[in-house]
Amino acid sequence: MSIGLLIITHNQIGGELLDTAVNMLGYCPLLAESLAIRTDSNPDRIRARAQQLAAELDQGDGVLVLTDMFGSTPSNIATSLEREGHVSVVSGINLPMLVRVLNYPHLSLAGLTAKALSGGSDGILDCSQTLPERTRGLAS
Repeated sequence: MSIGLLIITHNQIGGELLDTAVNMLGYCPLLAESLAIRTDSNPDRIRARAQQLAAELDQGDGVLVLTDMFGSTPSNIATSLEREGHVSVVSGINLPMLVRVLNYPHLSLAGLTAKALSGGSDGILDCSQTLPERTRGLAS
């Protein structure tokens, strides 16, 4: 089973996150691409490019699309790709979400979508509430 991964974000956010995650892991276990949306991008051209990338990334098991901010142009383009059982879209991409996704390349589209959601939410912490007392303030 192999799910494709498409990251659609403002500017180079997606590409930088993907490069960082791949650097951390040492390789990319999924077929993955990022698509940068700039303020001067033509939405129709970008949507066509996103459709092309999703088709190329779908090896028969589907494509997970990660995007940055729900309701924005990248998110709207991403959600236009959504197809039940073939393309799943999750917004709010962050590095923990992406690393979690890349660590479970064997999962189904539904399973990988669940990992993206849990990785994203579990990766958001109030550090002052999670660090031991002795380590607070050491970074100043």
